[in-house]
Amino acid sequence: MKTSILASLSVLALVSTAQARPHRHPAAPTVNQAEAEKVLSPLRQAATACFADTVLSNPKATAEARAGRWYEAVGITGFLCRPEVAAMIQAHDRIYGAKTGERYFKGAYAKHLDQQLAERLQPMLAHKTVASAEPPAEKTTEDSAAGN
Repeated sequence: MKTSILASLSVLALVSTAQARPHRHPAAPTVNQAEAEKVLSPLRQAATACFADTVLSNPKATAEARAGRWYEAVGITGFLCRPEVAAMIQAHDRIYGAKTGERYFKGAYAKHLDQQLAERLQPMLAHKTVASAEPPAEKTTEDSAAGN
């Protein structure tokens, strides 16, 4: 009987001390927004430039971009930009805390990527008419028919 009472008391003592101990969560880092932007801005620009370059270098991705399907275009060649994206994610994790970088990449960054690519690539993707010294095909057939 004494042992069962002592065992019960020791279990109660352990449970009460375990509950009394406060849980320690790591404090959210204090972030200087200007400093964070100084670090992240060049990484964000490098990732966007990489996506733009790889879209232009692949005919299928370029066709998707011309059609305004930016996410599909990036999906074709995006794996080539893993180093730039990884650098951006890791820097975000260092500044704002673990696991925030991937959330940022899939959320806020991706949300505006199509807009950024459109601004950057639209002038290069627009079909341009090229001046030629040759008369248009219709014009030459009309002239030759009139000359006969």
